[in-house]
Amino acid sequence: MTGEDPARKKHEWLSKLKEEGKLKANPTEDHAIGLRTLQNPTRRNILKLLNGGSLSIEEIGSKLNLRGPEAKFHLDMLENALYIDKVKDTEPLMYQISPRGEGFIANVEEMK
Repeated sequence: MTGEDPARKKHEWLSKLKEEGKLKANPTEDHAIGLRTLQNPTRRNILKLLNGGSLSIEEIGSKLNLRGPEAKFHLDMLENALYIDKVKDTEPLMYQISPRGEGFIANVEEMK
């Protein structure tokens, strides 16, 4: 997801989420989901890994020493909170960081 105009990329991403019905109507609920999701250091580490490029569940599990079901659990939570997206039409299934995930890395993780 690098090399693109960030504003255009964010607009396209938000449009896609709206079409798919994934945008949360209640901002308080959205923030609570995000907070619960990112309290876990494993999920923050997954975001850092995906900030370098798309990876499969197997690659993520291998790099973080996670079994398949455990990796899937963390990926599902990150996807539900809109911090990552599945890359369409890939075999094996790949995951990439979303604009929201990139914002977290840039505004929170890099500030440490």
